[in-house]
Amino acid sequence: MHDERRRIEERVERVHNQRIKPAVYSATVPFEVEAWQAPGEPVPFEEAAAARYEPFAMDTPWGPPWGTTWFRMRGRVPAEWAGRRVEAVIDLGFVGDWPGNQAEALVHLADGRPLKAVNPLNQYVPIANPAAGGEEIDYLVEAASNPDILANDFAAPTLLGDVLTAGDKPLYTFRRADLAVLDEEVWHLDLDLQVLRELMVHLGEHEPRRHEIMHALDRAMDVLDLDDISGSAAAVREVLAPVLAKPAHASAHTVSGVGHAHIDSAWLWPIRETKRKTSRTFSNVTSLADEYDDFIFACSQAQQYEWVRDNYPHVWARIQESVKKGQWAPVGGMWVEADGNLPGGEAIARQLIHGKRFFIEHFGVETKGVWLPDSFGYTAAYPQLAKLAGNEWFLTQKISWNQTNKFPHHTFWWEGIDGTRIFTHFPPVDTYNARFSGEEMDRAVRNYSEKGGGTRSLAPFGWGDGGGGPTREIMERARRLADLEGSPKVVVEHPDEFFAKARAEYEDAPVWNGELYLELHRATYTSQARTKQGNRRSEHKLREAELWATTAALHAPGYAYPYEKLDRLWKTVLLHQFHDILPGSSIAWVHREAEAEYARVAAELEELTAEAVAALGGGEARVFNTSPFERAEVVRTSEGAPAYVQVPAGGSAPIASAEPAQPVSVTGRVLDNGLVRVEVAEDGTLSSVYDLRANREVLADRGNLLRLHTDLPNYWDAWDIDKHYRNRYKDLLETESLTVVEDDPLIGAIRVTRAFGKGSKLTQTITLRAGSPRIDFETEIDWHEAEKILKAGFPVDIRAPHSSAEIQFGHIQRPTHTNTSWEAARFEVSGHRWVHIAEPGYGVAVINDSTYGHDVTRTVREDGGTTTRVSLSLVRAPRVPDPEADQGMHRFTYSLLPGADIEDAVAEGYALNLPLRVADAVGAPEPVVSVDGDGVTVEAVKLADDMSGDVVVRLYESRGGRAQGVLRTGFPLAGAQITDLLERPLETAEIDGGVPVSLRPFQVLTLRLQRAEVD
Repeated sequence: MHDERRRIEERVERVHNQRIKPAVYSATVPFEVEAWQAPGEPVPFEEAAAARYEPFAMDTPWGPPWGTTWFRMRGRVPAEWAGRRVEAVIDLGFVGDWPGNQAEALVHLADGRPLKAVNPLNQYVPIANPAAGGEEIDYLVEAASNPDILANDFAAPTLLGDVLTAGDKPLYTFRRADLAVLDEEVWHLDLDLQVLRELMVHLGEHEPRRHEIMHALDRAMDVLDLDDISGSAAAVREVLAPVLAKPAHASAHTVSGVGHAHIDSAWLWPIRETKRKTSRTFSNVTSLADEYDDFIFACSQAQQYEWVRDNYPHVWARIQESVKKGQWAPVGGMWVEADGNLPGGEAIARQLIHGKRFFIEHFGVETKGVWLPDSFGYTAAYPQLAKLAGNEWFLTQKISWNQTNKFPHHTFWWEGIDGTRIFTHFPPVDTYNARFSGEEMDRAVRNYSEKGGGTRSLAPFGWGDGGGGPTREIMERARRLADLEGSPKVVVEHPDEFFAKARAEYEDAPVWNGELYLELHRATYTSQARTKQGNRRSEHKLREAELWATTAALHAPGYAYPYEKLDRLWKTVLLHQFHDILPGSSIAWVHREAEAEYARVAAELEELTAEAVAALGGGEARVFNTSPFERAEVVRTSEGAPAYVQVPAGGSAPIASAEPAQPVSVTGRVLDNGLVRVEVAEDGTLSSVYDLRANREVLADRGNLLRLHTDLPNYWDAWDIDKHYRNRYKDLLETESLTVVEDDPLIGAIRVTRAFGKGSKLTQTITLRAGSPRIDFETEIDWHEAEKILKAGFPVDIRAPHSSAEIQFGHIQRPTHTNTSWEAARFEVSGHRWVHIAEPGYGVAVINDSTYGHDVTRTVREDGGTTTRVSLSLVRAPRVPDPEADQGMHRFTYSLLPGADIEDAVAEGYALNLPLRVADAVGAPEPVVSVDGDGVTVEAVKLADDMSGDVVVRLYESRGGRAQGVLRTGFPLAGAQITDLLERPLETAEIDGGVPVSLRPFQVLTLRLQRAEVD
């Protein structure tokens, strides 16, 4: 047989694209269209319905950036269309095929009920099937003219990312608003051809099945009447039916499809636009569910459900009905799809608590898995927290984006830092926006790592990264691929069903231990520093408010615990932990609003804490310690004078209740407190840090060296830092001033001021306090650089085989060598409040109050000694998607802690992030709880969410070893229960003069304490 592949494939392609696709709609009549441009922000339907509309013609430009235009569309279904399938077809002037980052609209009936959205690849609205003829159509269409932020493929900055800078030039040209007849036979033929053509080209040229399909397509084209596509479509489909009917091989891979619409809670659009995106997407989904009984849609992010509930009650009712019918699957059990590295431990717990409770309360559904397809790496604390919230499985896909190493598994057990394992799956289709294309199905099979062990994988399908969701065309593809030779089998099913089947067939799946590190998007630990600082401050202020509100509720008659306010504030913070807000990868508008929100949260939490402390009664000035560790340190009184105090963990003490062993001396540029001696060089770096207790020099070279690097990644500016940033830099050694600014027996401080770059200015106050070896670098930067990153480096004279970085409820160790490509790829890593390096007998910690990114490198000196350098990433200057990212003022503190073990690092990390509070109070109420026993650390103290008055305490083992202790209460204790994260009882705890506690390394334990009634 002669090889005619090229002729046939080109023939089919042309006929399909140029003749069949245009014939899908066999008849059209235009709507009569009028328009009204809403002023400013979006308006409610009632206001739009009452507005004055003007005639609007097709091919007219419309829509300023971030604007809203309402279109009134009126028409009548022609009588001759009776018995046919009639739809509205609307093209707003879509660009490309991405529904998430351009124009989109929601179609309403005249009474305000939302019908369905229109998106680039989902432009129809069903009217009647079959039509009676003569139906009057009256729509109000809310069209959003959101700009295409990625139009230049990240090549250059754009001002379109903020309504304040985007201008008002219309972005789109309205192309089409028609009533149309869908020719169902042609439409199905179009889909038959799509599936067969794509299957054909992804089969090997040696495969008989490829040639069988090819010749069937050639015969089908012979049957097609090019002058009567509609009339001959059925006959063409009959020719293709035999090749579409051939069943898949018995050993064919199974792809479990579940509808999905990844809606970023903010990204290239602001939160206010996400609220509308949810209504559009969820309208699409519920409309599709009405059409396809076998359709199942998985949707995460309780926050988005709440927005729909509060703003779109008709859509909310449709969602509830779809859940009852089993077509809508709440998944994920988190408030939002949060970043996987940066939220604190208690914050991740609250993500799970608030998310799962929402789904239980509103749908009677307890979600079973964590659904995080798009976060930028995942902390090794997740397995334990997920299981403690009642989850059985974990799903993500993003690790497939690794820049260097291919992750070896798709289905596996993920083991966390405490030893907890959770069944985990990465879809080998390598997308959470699948559409069942031939290329995707081929990739899913080729890519699947578990061949010989497992036989199935998951494929979330639907248009996402901004919403839109599944379409009827994708569902039709799934039906055709359900049992088709040459393709994997496709079954649409609930994710819980997939995970149950996958686990049943592969119970002995391999184990991955530790973090799921994404070898990409490493700059998300640093970009938009003020957003990250707002999160860190909020997490700690929430802890503080809950502790003192609990204290007041126990000891202050008449005080009412602020349940509602704390709940609302937590949800605000959780929302902003979304994986494109907290990482710093959103447009300017998002981060501008985030900073304002964090300021409001801080002000309200400060007020709540002050009210709680005041409820304890006025009297003498006292110092309040929110930290879980007893502290002896210098604090400033309300008058600003330093005082040395000793305060119990979670308790208070009068000011000036203790004296330090030795005062601070300031001699020239030398600070000395008897514990450490710090010498500041003329260039403002540290020339020496001498540990007087250990009788050893800490530094191997100048310390606190500020290094300005060129930082232009290959792509994804706000997301990425590529390794070549290390090759070009400037050390900041020039000073404008260097002066002693405090010389007191309790505090010594030297201030260094530098100007550099394009008008940037940096001021650092290097502070040493009595009684503490911790050296603080209080930093203020007026930052005006572009495409730069600023790092602060500490070259320490320690041979450290690994570094330890705090993560949620523990810490993780990473090698300091680069023996393998996996280690070399971790050239920038995340950590929370501290990084620790050590050799046997001696360690050093670097502590921070708001930064997350850092690197740790190791070199051997000519003298044979080893230098281990810890460098903190302080601030970046990416220009895409926010051209002004990080510009302006930054204030933060980081610290060097010589002679520190892990427990010292943990304690000082809390101390730096939870400053002592000075306020008036009467007496000294007992701390709500205290712990006897090293390593048992209290993370949260609060009243139970059910308003029972029970006290809930979350503990964890913080050193990485076993720990035993007794938790004692500052109130009469009647009973105690061990609970899950949702405060549901698991078992009764023993009481013996307190609650005995025994923890394995990094174990998290939640206790619910019942108060005894006191006469």
